[in-house]
Amino acid sequence: MAKKAKKQQDKGAGGTPATVALTAAGVPYTVHSYDHDPSHPSYGEEAAEAMGVSPDRVFKTLVADVDGALTVAVVPVAGSLDLKALAAAVGGKRAAMADPALAERTTGYVRGGISPLGQRKRLPTVLDDSAPTHATICVSAGRRGLEVELSPVDLADLTNAVLAPIGRA
Repeated sequence: MAKKAKKQQDKGAGGTPATVALTAAGVPYTVHSYDHDPSHPSYGEEAAEAMGVSPDRVFKTLVADVDGALTVAVVPVAGSLDLKALAAAVGGKRAAMADPALAERTTGYVRGGISPLGQRKRLPTVLDDSAPTHATICVSAGRRGLEVELSPVDLADLTNAVLAPIGRA
């Protein structure tokens, strides 16, 4: 049974750090909320299904360790992260997924709800180069069951992201 996603415009009051950051920056965005199912095997695929959006337009936020430095990777949920490409994109040699507890402490978000926006500590960010092929993309708004839709150009600007081919189909 498909879940129905609710669309709303969030003005930041009572929002997440991600939506507060978007509002403060004056960036247009739309919030999509849905009932999160903890038994679903993939947070990103669940979001795409609930919103009725192609998985190519829904991006997951992953935190990796590149040569000892935490780095954010934003890739389509339809694929996976190429760790070697991520390392190369930031001038590193080796990348591995970060310890989940460290990622949560550093970003201020829980796994499955990590947003590239409004993080406790701003981390270097790499956005998959497929993002600008879409007028808008969806990323986590800072908690499970909440996504924000915005222009990939705005996302890249707000996170100072490097665009690179870091996603694998």
